[in-house]
Amino acid sequence: MAMQITTGTSELRDITKMERIGAHSHVHGLGLDDRLEPRANSQGLVGQAKARKAAGMILKMVQEGKIAGRAMLFAGPPSTGKTAIALGMAQSLGPDVPFTMIAASEVFSLSMSKTEALTQAFRRSIGVRIKEETELIEGQVVEIQIDRSLTGATKTGKLTIKTTDMETVYDLGMKMIEALTKEKVLAGDVIAIDKTSGKVTKLGRSFAQSRDYDAMGADTKFVQCPEGEIQKRRTVVHTVSLHEIDVINSRTQGFLALFAGDTGEIKPELRNQINAKVAEWREEGKAEIVPGVLFIDEVHMLDIECFSFLNRALEGELAPLVIMASNRGMARIRGTKFRSPHGLPMDLLDRVLIVSTKAYSEEDIQQIIQIRCQEEDVQLTPDAANVLTSMAMSTTLRYALNLIACGRVVARKRKAEQVDVEDLRRAYTYFMDEKRSVQWLKEQQGSLVFEEAGEPTDELMDST
Repeated sequence: MAMQITTGTSELRDITKMERIGAHSHVHGLGLDDRLEPRANSQGLVGQAKARKAAGMILKMVQEGKIAGRAMLFAGPPSTGKTAIALGMAQSLGPDVPFTMIAASEVFSLSMSKTEALTQAFRRSIGVRIKEETELIEGQVVEIQIDRSLTGATKTGKLTIKTTDMETVYDLGMKMIEALTKEKVLAGDVIAIDKTSGKVTKLGRSFAQSRDYDAMGADTKFVQCPEGEIQKRRTVVHTVSLHEIDVINSRTQGFLALFAGDTGEIKPELRNQINAKVAEWREEGKAEIVPGVLFIDEVHMLDIECFSFLNRALEGELAPLVIMASNRGMARIRGTKFRSPHGLPMDLLDRVLIVSTKAYSEEDIQQIIQIRCQEEDVQLTPDAANVLTSMAMSTTLRYALNLIACGRVVARKRKAEQVDVEDLRRAYTYFMDEKRSVQWLKEQQGSLVFEEAGEPTDELMDST
């Protein structure tokens, strides 16, 4: 008996994202023009012209559906914008193309096998665009009447809806009454009800009620009363990832498993059935595959078994574009005794398009500092901006960016609006950068506990 494959898309709920200022919250795209030429400073990205153009070319092919099952590697020193470019690609792809971002070390910290974690990441990055016909009830509410029982436990009601051509009365059940109450539907509102899911959408108020001043606010939207039949058939297109379909069909609670968090391991037999069903939908024209992007940060942290899996997975029919980032030079491949460029095996490097990033110039750093100040709502004096740029050149860009918020705290203490040079110098004395930290360790002259993990000395052997 063939199992019923469900997508559960009508039951998925909207999740509101909580926005905060993060390390890359200023990035809004790749900053390219229509000819894929990089602008000097656009959409939060500065410099790295070659790497951004290469990313833009790949992005164009992804959007046209011409590239999948390929791999890219961003290679460069730390804090040269590798993750920022990947996030810029994610912003440019739009909401319809799946983008999954993982750190390589996550694979080892999950309560499932490494290959299962990578498989789930792969299937999160492949979308299925499904076309479904749904029945809608659309019209203007003439009257809504809700009656309670004597005990108040049950509710019944009637809903009168009209279009320009006809008018119909519907009996309401408990769930429908709750949905209408939640949306605060009143007489005169134009609404749409999805018959399959029971979802109520308030489209606005009818123009006939535009003179009803007591019933409207300043932001009230007025729409025309719908024409024709009240019940209409409409084609709805929605995109879900293969992993979401896997989870919905592998758990008894169905779509609720998406919000439970712990999905566990999914059986290969189920995945094969889902792949077969998706292939059937494609042949019937009901669905199409949307290859997305899987970004693996710090990819050198994967071991040889994961690299072997990646090699095989990239050859599969359902494979996304895999983008990797590494800041290693010649490094040991984890799980072996061999060294290789970027810490990746040669057979995987052979199939990877490598894009290099280089250290930022002084002018680029100054622009990045200005962008971060705008993002964090901090005002620097011109002298402070120059000093912070010099700090970034002598230490690291990340250290200098961290001093922006620290300088603001010091400036607020002296009740100043702008961060001045003195505030940055004070923050500089409170927090050490990597070079001063190394110098401080040398000055300690072995007074720290467990400084070296070397061979035990003769003196130590005698004392024991």
